[in-house]
Amino acid sequence: MRLENLLGTNLPLVQAPMAGVQNSALALAVCRAGGLGSLPCAMLSAEALHNELVVLSEQAEGPWNLNFFAHRNPPADDAREKQWRNALAPYYTELGLDIGAIQAGAGRRPFDPETLELIAPFRPPVVSFHFGLPEAAIIERIKAWGGKVLSTATTLAEGKWLQAHGADAVIAQGLEAGGHRGQFLSTDLSLQMGTFALLPQLVAALDIPVISAGGIADANGVAAAMALGAAGVQMGTVYLLCPEATTTELHRAALNSEAAQHTALTNVFSGGPARGIVNRAIRELGPLSELAPLFPLAGTAMAPLRAANEKTGSGEFSPLWSGQNNSGCKAISAFELTRELAAKIG
Repeated sequence: MRLENLLGTNLPLVQAPMAGVQNSALALAVCRAGGLGSLPCAMLSAEALHNELVVLSEQAEGPWNLNFFAHRNPPADDAREKQWRNALAPYYTELGLDIGAIQAGAGRRPFDPETLELIAPFRPPVVSFHFGLPEAAIIERIKAWGGKVLSTATTLAEGKWLQAHGADAVIAQGLEAGGHRGQFLSTDLSLQMGTFALLPQLVAALDIPVISAGGIADANGVAAAMALGAAGVQMGTVYLLCPEATTTELHRAALNSEAAQHTALTNVFSGGPARGIVNRAIRELGPLSELAPLFPLAGTAMAPLRAANEKTGSGEFSPLWSGQNNSGCKAISAFELTRELAAKIG
């Protein structure tokens, strides 16, 4: 089944939800071009989410997607937190910060019944998840108003699990993808596969549509994924330079520099493996640190470093998320870019 038939879009293209670098403006532009625009919701307050829902429901041309996290917050680990703060202490001193003044931020909130009640009156056409799926009753409620449920698989086992637990389509996230890995059945990174290794295996094994994601940055890549059986393609990094994105100037500069050719999976910004452009924090603390508290707890102590460093005009402690292939990034409207990406779809 083509993705357009499942979701009701004109194009089988999905804009990846990217927390911290976008709001509804990017999603609306992609919807207007015929794709599925997505809004990252895991870091939004209830008020902010409600406001964005009003905008999407009133202005979106065609279906739109709300994305949430389905992780379980780990228990507090005081010993590990102390080790992590000790590792960060020299940077706090360097930037003139008091490590004893760290306060917990909003963090990343897993989807819960309260959030379900907030979004239900708006009947979002598509709800997608990262890190698995929430409980069955929530999935049933979404489907009851006609919503479609998507989630990310990074292995064949995860794809089969998602199909068995109610997903309407699976997003095959290859190792090339930027941002957080959606893995949820295992934390073993050696099980992770590249996009064009994972995609055909999922297509062969599943009865539901598979959406390809990771390392696809132009119309040729879209066509290649479709030729391998993808029902559609999800892309995120390619949109980071669009004017509708809220990507910081520091992040935009990094994407336009030679540094963007070197990305790595790192856990130093949140505690969970995510791909970004290598900077000082990744080089000196990671890329994968055994000291970092589990996702999403590591971010609490990193946030003040990022804020202070960015005030000096530096992104050395910022999560500069990017996939391995940023060659398609263009400072053009997301509408125009989406149409370009669809140019070779048969």
